[in-house]
Order: sequence, then structure tokens, then C-alpha cells
Amino acid sequence: MVTSSLLRSVFVGLVMLVSAAAANAGSCNNCGSITDIREVKTEGQASGLGAVAGGVAGGLLGNQVGGGTGKTLATVAGVAGGAYAGHQVEKKVNAKTLHRVTVRLDNGKTRTVDYPQSPGFLVGDRVRYDKGALVRIAK
Repeated sequence: MVTSSLLRSVFVGLVMLVSAAAANAGSCNNCGSITDIREVKTEGQASGLGAVAGGVAGGLLGNQVGGGTGKTLATVAGVAGGAYAGHQVEKKVNAKTLHRVTVRLDNGKTRTVDYPQSPGFLVGDRVRYDKGALVRIAK
């Protein structure tokens, strides 16, 4: 025989269970809002080829100047100056611009994700952080 007290307890328990499940379904530990998007210029890496090419070019130019000891000094200075200039030019050529997106997650943490091109997000967009990338959440 089932009593009304037992039925009421079962009903209250089911209501609490459904309420808890609904509350958990709406939470997302990796969801948040974009707080900042900016371009970040990174310095390029030099492989040494720029320095070698610059040194050769500088040495050839320095060798065209003067005669005797002056010619030798000009050649050495041309090699050194050309190598330095070639190294700097190679770093500039290899420089990259990244788009850094900062997200404030609902759990209070902050994540940043870098993209090689504009990711198409706007500040304030709701996103989910998933496997190192951001996915827009439909409103």
C-alpha cells in the first residue's frame, strides 16, 4: 500500500533531480565572453642566410673602396656591416602579425588564443574554448 506521504516524497525528489539536471545543462566550464582582440607583431627568426648574403654583398662593396690597407679595412667593415644589416632585414621579412583574442570564462579564468588571420570575432561575443580554439556560441 502506497501512502500519500511516500508519493509526496517521491514527487519532491523527482522535482529536485530535474531541477539539478536543468541547472547543470546550462553551465559550461569553457564558455565566456571575448574581452579583447588585438594585433600582435612578433619578431621574425633569422636563419643566418641574411647575415651571409649581407656579408658577401658588404665585402664586395667594401673591396671597391681605396687601396692597400684601406681596401682591406673597408672590405672587413663591409663584411661586418653587411652581415649585421642582412641579419636585421631577414628578421623583418620573417616577422608575423598575430590576432590575439582574450576571453574571460564564466568560471573567472582568462584564456588567450592566437590566430594567424583575423578570426572574425567581436568583443562581447559569447564563445566556447575547445581544443585550443574558440567556437562562437549561438545567441
